[in-house]
Amino acid sequence: MRPRRWIVVLMAALLLGIGIAARIVPSRYTEIVLTQEGREDALFRAIVPDGEPLTLRWRNSQFGLDVTEGFVARSGLIIQNRVTFALPGGPPPPPVSPGDVPDLFHTGGPFDARGLSRPFSRIVYRVGEIGDPRLQVQNRTVAFKPAAGFGGRITLAASRPAFYEILWFGRF
Repeated sequence: MRPRRWIVVLMAALLLGIGIAARIVPSRYTEIVLTQEGREDALFRAIVPDGEPLTLRWRNSQFGLDVTEGFVARSGLIIQNRVTFALPGGPPPPPVSPGDVPDLFHTGGPFDARGLSRPFSRIVYRVGEIGDPRLQVQNRTVAFKPAAGFGGRITLAASRPAFYEILWFGRF
C-alpha cells in the first residue's frame, strides 16, 4: 500500500508543478501574433527574445512613398523605434527628430526618423489595394494582402508568453 501512496503523492506534486510552471510569465520574451479579422487561427505566431527586430514595409497610397517601420520586441510589447517614408528610387530621405513624426505621417513628404520609443501591444492594419504590407519577423515574411485581401483587417498583437508557450511553441 505504501508504494502506491508515494506514486499518488509524486503524481500530485508533478501536476502541481506543471500547473505552477504554466502560470509563470518569464521576462525577456515576447509573443508576436498576426490574425485576420473573422478567422480563429493565427496567420503567424512566434515567440521571440527581447531585442528581436520586426520590420513592416508598405507603400503609402496617398503620397506614393515607400514606408519602412522598425519595431523591436520588449517585455510583451513591440516598440516602434524608427520609421522611414522614402521616394521610390529617390535619394535618401532627410533625417527628422522623433517629435516631428506625428505631423509628418499626415502631411506627406520623405523623412527618416530614428530613436522613436512608441510602445504597442496591438495594431490593426487595413489592407489597401496599393500598400502591399509585409511584416518580417526573424527569417519569415508575412504578406498581408494575400492573407486578408483588399479591405481586410490584420491585427498585430504582442504579449508576454507563459513559460509553457515558450517551451511548446518556441519558434513556431
